[in-house]
Parts: sequence; C-alpha cells; structure tokens
Amino acid sequence: MEDRSRALERLRAARLYLICEERPDSFLEAALRGGVGIVQLRMKHAHEARIVAAGRRFERVCAAHGALFLLNDRPDLVDACEADGVHVGQDDMSVAETRATVGAERLLGLSTHTAEQIDAANGPDYIGVGPVFATPTKPGRAAVGLELVRYAAH
Repeated sequence: MEDRSRALERLRAARLYLICEERPDSFLEAALRGGVGIVQLRMKHAHEARIVAAGRRFERVCAAHGALFLLNDRPDLVDACEADGVHVGQDDMSVAETRATVGAERLLGLSTHTAEQIDAANGPDYIGVGPVFATPTKPGRAAVGLELVRYAAH
C-alpha cells in the first residue's frame, strides 16, 4: 500500500474509472492499456473467498499498470485483497465506520444519488454520482441525469 498523498494524486489524475465483476486478466490489461486509471471490483453476491482471490489478482494487474484498485462494499476485505481502498453506497456502512475499518491511508469513495446526499457527504475522498443513465446493474434505481453531475462538479 502506498502513502495516502500519492494515492490521492493518482485519484485526481485518473480519467477513466472501471467498475466490473470478476474478469480475466486479459480484460483488465486491455482496459488498463486503454487508459483506465481506477478499477473497482464489484462482486455483490460472491463468497468472501472468491472476492479475496479475485481481489488479489486484480490488485496485481492494477499495480503492474500503475492503476488504483478499489473494492466495492467490502471494507472488511480491503486488507486481504491489498486494495488501495473501498467504495461504499448510501445503504452500506457509514463513511465514519468505513474509515475506521480501512484506516486513514486507504481511499474511500461514496455513491450519491441526490443533491442532498452530495451536500451531506462528509469524509470520503471522492463521491460517485449516478447512475447517470439507466443501467441493468442498478435495477430499480432511477437515472439521475447529467444535471446532478453538474451539481456535484460545481
């Protein structure tokens, strides 16, 4: 794990953020060669052992390409996966609890879906806004559109 200031620099410099389930190394390497700077492993319904095995592999591939590796919704597995951080949603562990679990050195991201959630975000290193458009990965979640992205950027 690198120091926090370097991780924050890499976070600010990243332009493409890939969120995916377990994928082969060849998929990750192609995405990273294509400019992805952050990869988030999202395995919502997998067993811990499978998440850790995939996470360790993702971490190695990301590190080889100088990309950040984040784990979705599982602050308890960040150490085991040697991830650079974690991304949590509004219905997951609070930002304060997540920070206590992963420590001050690791990155912490938070999903937001409304202007109120953006305004209330206190303590994450970054926020995600969305889904911007309808997506099958978020069934039942309405698209927020570009206006909320503009609000968050402002």
